[in-house]
Amino acid sequence: MCTQQVILDSTLRSSRTLEFEEALRAKIVSQEEALQAMVDLYQVFSAGLNPPGRPVGSLLFLGPTGCGKTRVVEAAAEILFGDSQAVIKVNCGEFQHSHEISKLIGSPPGYLGHRETHPMITQEALAASHTDKLKLSFLLFDEIEKANDALWQLLLGMLDKATLTLGDNRRVDLSQTVIFMTSNLGSAEITELMQGGMGFVQPKDKPTTGLDEKVERTAVEAARRTFSPEFMNRLDKLVVFHSLSPEQLEKVLQIELNQVQRRVLETDKRRFLFHVTDAGRQFILQEGTDRRYGARHLKRAIDRHVISPLANLLATEQVKMGDTLCIDWDTRVGRLVFWKESPEAAAVLNVSKRTPSQLQVVGTAGGRSTEIPSPARARGVGNNK
Repeated sequence: MCTQQVILDSTLRSSRTLEFEEALRAKIVSQEEALQAMVDLYQVFSAGLNPPGRPVGSLLFLGPTGCGKTRVVEAAAEILFGDSQAVIKVNCGEFQHSHEISKLIGSPPGYLGHRETHPMITQEALAASHTDKLKLSFLLFDEIEKANDALWQLLLGMLDKATLTLGDNRRVDLSQTVIFMTSNLGSAEITELMQGGMGFVQPKDKPTTGLDEKVERTAVEAARRTFSPEFMNRLDKLVVFHSLSPEQLEKVLQIELNQVQRRVLETDKRRFLFHVTDAGRQFILQEGTDRRYGARHLKRAIDRHVISPLANLLATEQVKMGDTLCIDWDTRVGRLVFWKESPEAAAVLNVSKRTPSQLQVVGTAGGRSTEIPSPARARGVGNNK
């Protein structure tokens, strides 16, 4: 007697994994391969099918600076553990000499400073991020190419057997740990491929067909030239990050501005709301766009043109509890201007449209301020409210 075959859908994900993916996409722009790698890793761990006797996963993130390699790990930690700093982060630039490994695992007995050298990676440190529902830890080796060969040799055992022996012979179990490694290897070649030299605008005669494949091949080849075959063979996945386009930087700008707004609302001082017009956004993007430095350059532009002036307004008590500010670009003063839209403290969340009251413009150069005599000047360039 034949039984009817029921074809199962192996592409479906659990509701928890879908929620994790949605939250991750809200924090990370582009980098689809990295997002899928994180989501797949979480799904396998949630199902309990991660390989026994090995780390939950070992991923090497490659790509130019400022494209989000470290941010992906921090965003995942913020979603899963409630804190973006719930990651044991090893700055590999501090381990350029073989003897500095003692800072990571501690000095063995008999060595000078044995009791004073406390290891970074311990069972207690890994368990600090564990909750009743999720027994998982993140271990990040940042800029792994800067480390001495001794650290790479140490990683071989961690990646293969999920164990680490400390200087005092204590053993650390890494079977519930995801090991991340980031590297900027090949960034100079990738920059050359992306823009044909220094500068932001790519030459028109520079072909773009298959550019992502060329970037990925360049990064992987650079990693294989640097790391030994046994090291590369122990990695679960290599993920290549790509430089952010202007359209993607616009999305990053919105995420960063939302982060600034959240910091304002969480501060113990005066809480207020702000919004940036289209003209103001274009100015920040123009100041913060440089493919050589990626999203970090955009963050510096936000710090210089938004956060510093807001801090001045708070320090001089020009902004009160419940105010709503409009941040706009003014061609006449050549900088962003700040206008108070709602002086009432009671209307923080439901603010009616009002004629902007006059507010002192805080400059971003030299710490000077300028008085704008009429609201019309703040609408010098496309004030879209």
